[in-house]
Amino acid sequence: MDTPATRKGREIGQVIRDHQAGVWRYLRVLGCDVPLADDLTQETFLAVLQRPFHDIHPAATSAYLRKVARNLFLAEQRKRNRQVELTAIEEIDAVWERWAGRDEGESLLSALQDCLKKLTDRARAALELRYAKEQSREEIAAALQLSPDGTKNLMQRAKQQLRECIERQLKTQ
Repeated sequence: MDTPATRKGREIGQVIRDHQAGVWRYLRVLGCDVPLADDLTQETFLAVLQRPFHDIHPAATSAYLRKVARNLFLAEQRKRNRQVELTAIEEIDAVWERWAGRDEGESLLSALQDCLKKLTDRARAALELRYAKEQSREEIAAALQLSPDGTKNLMQRAKQQLRECIERQLKTQ
């Protein structure tokens, strides 16, 4: 039997499926580490479940969920006695809207994955060691048989190439 409660449950489930990745990515952009982004994403949807919510339009829902997530992030920072510049959050929101707002970062992620393939193996390895494996520049230099300064230059060039490639791809969409 299709009751109002089961319909509401399906609707909330669909909202979660449609927006969970975007909320998580947004929290990461705000500066959350992975465990905190996981926790705050879950808390965002719990907060939505506890208040009346109407999914009018995907863009409006996304903006509402980001607002809830942002408020939870700020509360967490206050709890940890960390200062957060609200102007920095506003700038992050503006950048998010420009680059990821249409599809919660899916096209940006797709462009990044495509552009990573265009880097040299060494540049891709350096970025993976730094960002995925969180190794120091000295560790990366040893792994790639480069000097620390050579590693720094390699990563700077790779990040610049990624930035330019992503911007080109997003402009054509």
